[in-house]
Amino acid sequence: MSTPQPFHPNQRRWLPEGTVYGTLLNFNREFDLWAPKMTEAPYKAAAKAPVLYVKTANTFAPCGAEVPVQGEVEVGASVGLVIGRADEAVKGWPAPVVGAVLLSDLSLPHDSYYRPAIRFRNRDRFLVCGATPRTLATPADVAKLKLTLRVNDMDAQTVDLSTLVRDAATLLRDVGEFMTLQPGDVLMLGTDSLADGTRPRVKAGDRVEISAPGFEPLTHTMTKEAP
Repeated sequence: MSTPQPFHPNQRRWLPEGTVYGTLLNFNREFDLWAPKMTEAPYKAAAKAPVLYVKTANTFAPCGAEVPVQGEVEVGASVGLVIGRADEAVKGWPAPVVGAVLLSDLSLPHDSYYRPAIRFRNRDRFLVCGATPRTLATPADVAKLKLTLRVNDMDAQTVDLSTLVRDAATLLRDVGEFMTLQPGDVLMLGTDSLADGTRPRVKAGDRVEISAPGFEPLTHTMTKEAP
């Protein structure tokens, strides 16, 4: 696998070079909302390890992209930890993290967290990536971040990373118990729900912006998918 390219301030079209892993139910609010259902079939208990899914390469889209859709789409504002070589990692992390990037994780609306079909999460351009990853000195810096999601210049959601079930360092350690992240991989910390358990939705014609202190805003627009 190729080594991640250096991060340059003027780089505008950064895309992942490895596998991108998303994390489910990693915010306290959504976890608590789903807790009563975790005792139901098929699993009958809460997961003991992080619950991950993969965003395939066809989903990768650069900052400023147009994303074609047929109807409504859910938007999840997230931060991804970019994995590098051990000799280029920032000290203080339990894995070789070389940066963090804003991500817009898109999905078709669906009800099941147990077996969400690839067709919901892995449509073309359903992971829009921030323009430039940022170096974070320590895992504690992540917990200080608040992401602002705006749709058509209107506030739609604030995502507070101090409310993670597993903070950045814990998530990395727990994932490392059963798999090895490779240089170029990205581990998303998760996406939060709104108070009612839903996520913000967008449709063709909408403009999305995700921002956080110290990061260049991530923007993209939704367009009508050709028949």
